[in-house]
Amino acid sequence: MNASATLQPAVVGPSVDDRHWLSSDHCATPVLELLHCLGWTVVDTPEANVHATSPDGRVYVGWLPEDPAAWTRGIVWRVQVQPTEGDTWVQEFGIDTPSEAVAGFVAALVAPSPR
Repeated sequence: MNASATLQPAVVGPSVDDRHWLSSDHCATPVLELLHCLGWTVVDTPEANVHATSPDGRVYVGWLPEDPAAWTRGIVWRVQVQPTEGDTWVQEFGIDTPSEAVAGFVAALVAPSPR
């Protein structure tokens, strides 16, 4: 038996106004607030770069808006992970990546394992 379309619930998605973060304002606040809440060590440099390390020391997040080497590669965010087993890996994000997306990446990265 098929239900008519009028009996089906309407699909409601977020409005465009709810997605303000789709256009990055180049602000590091969402990531830095997350890291502070997680108890990471966060250090600001005189050059306005920020370096953060997880409590176990295995994850590094850098906000590098004034790092010439980062700008040469077109990045402002660097995430480096040292797994308990295996090789270190890195994910970098450019200036056009919204910081909310980087915060989501970091949150998913450090979320407790469902095991």
